[in-house]
Amino acid sequence: MRKHVLAATFAALAFAPGPLAAEEDARGGFSRAEIEGIVRDYLLSNPEIMYEVQAALEEKQRREQEAASRAVIAEAAREIFDNPHDGVIGNPEGDVTVVEFFDYNCGYCRRALADMEALVAADDNLRFVLKEFPILGPDSHDAHVVSMAFRALMPEKYGDFHTRLLGSEGRATGDKAVEIALALGADEAALRKEMENPAIAEAIAGTYRLADRLQISGTPSYVVGQDVVYGALGQDTLREKIEKARQ
Repeated sequence: MRKHVLAATFAALAFAPGPLAAEEDARGGFSRAEIEGIVRDYLLSNPEIMYEVQAALEEKQRREQEAASRAVIAEAAREIFDNPHDGVIGNPEGDVTVVEFFDYNCGYCRRALADMEALVAADDNLRFVLKEFPILGPDSHDAHVVSMAFRALMPEKYGDFHTRLLGSEGRATGDKAVEIALALGADEAALRKEMENPAIAEAIAGTYRLADRLQISGTPSYVVGQDVVYGALGQDTLREKIEKARQ
């Protein structure tokens, strides 16, 4: 450990600006060339230290990202957890909320559908919020517009709509979404009129901005309590976050 500290110190001195790095110290210290030689020899003899440096950098970045995300969650809690444009599965009055950013054409979201269903089935006090985040092209955007229009008209059947569209084979499109909505009893004229509601476009734009603030660029991603979960990490990870939030 002492050698690692010395090497890091030498590296800092060798590459830092200022008189000490540029010329021999007036008190008889190492010259820049000597320091560079020591650092080079040490790193060549102990290349594994670079893995330690990389791991330390990644941990530092993880802590910084976590702190930044928690600040956003605190500032935008209502927009994240209680946006009226989001669909809700499970117990609307649940004591813990899981927010999922999803795209109907995301293969990982399709696989994660079973995770949501299992968690909701096993926990009567879980509230699952679905934040529509179409990032996979025009087909996704069109499908999500239909989804949001359907939820506004028939919120009691939104869960069925979501499961059918996300669980369907092939690519989700606006036409497929309309077909599912009509099969669930939606009035086509009312549905298409609601699809033109400017509030839908505004809500999607708001989700993009929120995702950017939370450093979410892929789906599925989740917000649970004060934590952001990036990717489909499975039921166990989400369950741990739910219990942490509940505590």
